[in-house]
Amino acid sequence: MSKKPETPLLDKIRLPEEVRNLSEDQLSQLADELRAETISAVSETGGHLGAGLGVVELTVALHYVFNTPDDRLIWDVGHQAYPHKILTGRRDRIRTLRQGGGLSGFTKRAESPYDPFGAAHSSTSISAGLGMAVARDLKETDNNVVAVIGDGAMSAGMAYEAMNNAGAMDGRLIVILNDNDMSIAPPVGAMSAYLARLLSGSGYRKLRKSLKGIASKMPRSIKEASRKMEEYTRGFWTGGTLFEEIGFYYVGPIDGHNLDHLLPVLENVRDSSEGPILVHVVTQKGHGYAPAEAATDKYHGVSKFDIVTGLQSKPSTNIPSYTSVFAESLIKEAETDDNIVAVTAAMPDGTGLDKFAHIYPDRCFDVGIAEQHAVTFAAGMATEGLKPFVAIYSTFLQRGYDQIVHDVAIQKLPVRFAIDRAGLVGADGPTHAGSFDMAYLGALPDFVLMAAADEAELVNMVHTSVHINDRPSAFRYPRGSATGIAMPEKPQLLEIGKGRIVREGQQIAILSYGTRLGEACLAADRLDKEGHSTTVADARFMKPLDKELILQLAREHEILITVEEGGLGGFGAHVLHFLAEEGVLDAGLKVRTLTLPDIFIDQDSPERMYDIAGLNGDNIYDAVKEVIGRSEKTIIDLNPKRA
Repeated sequence: MSKKPETPLLDKIRLPEEVRNLSEDQLSQLADELRAETISAVSETGGHLGAGLGVVELTVALHYVFNTPDDRLIWDVGHQAYPHKILTGRRDRIRTLRQGGGLSGFTKRAESPYDPFGAAHSSTSISAGLGMAVARDLKETDNNVVAVIGDGAMSAGMAYEAMNNAGAMDGRLIVILNDNDMSIAPPVGAMSAYLARLLSGSGYRKLRKSLKGIASKMPRSIKEASRKMEEYTRGFWTGGTLFEEIGFYYVGPIDGHNLDHLLPVLENVRDSSEGPILVHVVTQKGHGYAPAEAATDKYHGVSKFDIVTGLQSKPSTNIPSYTSVFAESLIKEAETDDNIVAVTAAMPDGTGLDKFAHIYPDRCFDVGIAEQHAVTFAAGMATEGLKPFVAIYSTFLQRGYDQIVHDVAIQKLPVRFAIDRAGLVGADGPTHAGSFDMAYLGALPDFVLMAAADEAELVNMVHTSVHINDRPSAFRYPRGSATGIAMPEKPQLLEIGKGRIVREGQQIAILSYGTRLGEACLAADRLDKEGHSTTVADARFMKPLDKELILQLAREHEILITVEEGGLGGFGAHVLHFLAEEGVLDAGLKVRTLTLPDIFIDQDSPERMYDIAGLNGDNIYDAVKEVIGRSEKTIIDLNPKRA
């Protein structure tokens, strides 16, 4: 474990009001110590690092200038908010980040009044901030609302929808555009800092207002010409024409690591009576930590690491991840099928499509944080005979649901959805858990849904989906390492809607959908040892259901248990609906559906989360024993002579 840094000034700070008691000359030292503390904490816990290091000075400046928490400060996504958490009364818990019972890796309303809005998905801060600004005006209070959003998050349509709405209103709203990829920023320096300070100052704004008043009394042609001239001049020097057109008063760009530049501009916009204002701040991911600055991904997400070398302590294993199995399988399929293309929404590394893009750069498309567009973009390709694979995390695919319904499902277009991070995800917690895809996709007619029980099945499902050309399909798989079983030399083309029996018994049937199959087998081992002969089956498909298999299990066994790593309304609900329609439940079959519980499970170790969810082998065993116990009690109650 690395030695904790010396932080004499930060040690005196517990809440932002104490930051505001410092002199401006002390803020640079505070920023340096805050950066050191952030690096030290994340080196012990793992988590998101680069984005947080990039906003250290901005975090200090915002809490210094604005009266938080009365002034609302909303961080988009939230993975850059670790320095914010340290300054807002949570430093004593910062080394519990992303652990069971510890701090969330994102902003969370229940955690602190300094987190006015929970955020773990991107591009929401401007919408939320505008809502807070409207509420402030209706309640006739005068606090500021500040929404921080990254340039990557600006690729999502929601951000522009919010800005378009805000630009048409007169309410005060401050948006900080944290441009940490330099993707839309012209050069910054002393001149741009001077212009930003000038344009955000009250003198320029008063002059601008006076000239507008004069122009309003002139003929319309002159008034419009003067407006365009002012807009052109400001746009030429600052590059903010786009935001001005939407209705925002643009200030910037300014160096987000220079407090001498940041403070006067933030003070000016704080004191402004102008409507919506956008301050364009340029930062560097990983700023101030050499290993992060040198990394291509700027240390976005890290495991525990050595502070001196930057080397991360990742467990060594020869077992591939499910994500890499998917990527390698898709690459092999693409070798013999030129129509296969891949789409991701700003997650090429996370979905494994960076490997596909390396080999097939012209057939792989990263559309940015734009899941809605990704789905309809793929639908368009499908209309022309291509075979699009849309690889998106389960939790993010939710954002494109309307497009899945209207642009894919209703038109029966053969878009293939590779649903990564299906189920529980450990340290990222409920915001990133893939809990609902079975329920929200299961409601759609004529949609093939599959879940891989292991990596060999995942290979087969990738291959099978290539050959589904008459309707949409999806296959889900979890985060993390696969099981380590032998991989097939050649993928198998699965029969649509057909499961498989893994082991046979006579009394109890456990029907698993997805990667809980191994735990179902462990439960069966215990039951068999106690004389309860147990069948275990792998459903493979949720739509269409293997009705023949389900009826066989129902009619030949006393108890049927379904197991799935998803919320209510998924696989088990479909099985129950089918059995009810067939009248099998009337015959006395005892059925239980094991799903994720009807709660949001906070971050913890995967093992602990499965215990909470009741989906480990012991939990499945206990569920069966509970049904057996109830059955025996019912027999005793109905036959008092046996009691």
